[in-house]
Amino acid sequence: MANAYQEENLPSEVKDFHRIISSAMEELEAIDFYNQRAVVAIDSEAKSIFEHNRNEEIEHFAMCVEWLRRNNEVFDEALRGFLFSEGAIINAEAAFTGGDKSGGNSGGSLGVGSLK
Repeated sequence: MANAYQEENLPSEVKDFHRIISSAMEELEAIDFYNQRAVVAIDSEAKSIFEHNRNEEIEHFAMCVEWLRRNNEVFDEALRGFLFSEGAIINAEAAFTGGDKSGGNSGGSLGVGSLK
């Protein structure tokens, strides 16, 4: 469940972080719902309403993402590395990670060393 805390006695800043993530997820779900409705709407005015509502939900999602960027260094770094990049999105990872596509581990391993 998106709104359930996994741990007890969380500090308020962790609760706000969770609330923003939950809100972003809810906004994405609403964007998807309105988009589906707009695509199949027969009446042009209904279609316009669904598109308008979808676009407002996109604004709400963008606000959540911006809050995350401002309040979390890892979000800030990742968003600065990927957003508005040119070319294939997957290629932005190499620039972001310094060319290491294995997620920081050599040889694509999980970094646990030899199991022998």
